[in-house]
Amino acid sequence: MNTVKLEECFVGESILNYEDLLEMLDDELREPKQFWEDFYEDRTKNIPFFKVKGPDENLVEYFSEGLSPKKVLELGAGPGRNSIYMAKQGSSVSAIDLSNKAIEWAKERADEEGLNLDFHCVSLFNFEFEPNSYDFIYDCGMFHHLAPHRRLTYLEIIKKALKKGGYFGIVCFNTDGALDIPDWDVYKEKSLKGGIGYSEERLKEIFNKDFDILNFRKMKKPSLSDDLFGEDFLWTSLMQIKS
Repeated sequence: MNTVKLEECFVGESILNYEDLLEMLDDELREPKQFWEDFYEDRTKNIPFFKVKGPDENLVEYFSEGLSPKKVLELGAGPGRNSIYMAKQGSSVSAIDLSNKAIEWAKERADEEGLNLDFHCVSLFNFEFEPNSYDFIYDCGMFHHLAPHRRLTYLEIIKKALKKGGYFGIVCFNTDGALDIPDWDVYKEKSLKGGIGYSEERLKEIFNKDFDILNFRKMKKPSLSDDLFGEDFLWTSLMQIKS
């Protein structure tokens, strides 16, 4: 049977260390947990990835071209489309999401397929993992909801979690999908405006230091008959951690 672990983060009122500072800034900028519970409350909403049960088209491309990770971590797994696909390809998959309702939906789908995935309802920043244990980490839609102060932590977690030579895949807003908000303006306006849209240059600048970028392109929009997800207002990229 699939396992679900529920973990909560309680934010204090005193800033006594660096993590307290990050959590204070999170409280100012990040969509709260209840936002995501409400987001997943109605499964019939007109949300592009609610309409498709299949995986991201770029993820299928990676696997068809030889990616075959044994152990995978998916960030912001939502209803489980990609986690279930990777499990069907033979990967051992751990999937995390901040929303209980998203995890419940993903678990239902996995049970329907007779698949055993390791689900965690937890923030990435509170997720406990064995260092250097994942062959592949995949993020479809979490990164563009991160405030700038969390990017460094995000990168450190990914680097710590990946095995030597491990792969990282990302799907995030391009500038057709959301505003390209300068970092300082996020704090001046106290808002992510629904998510940050990244230019190609800006996104590569963030990852180039630590990763070799193997594939970078706009997502393709498949035909409805393909049962794959794809929207051209999103970037897709496959990277490999540098030695």
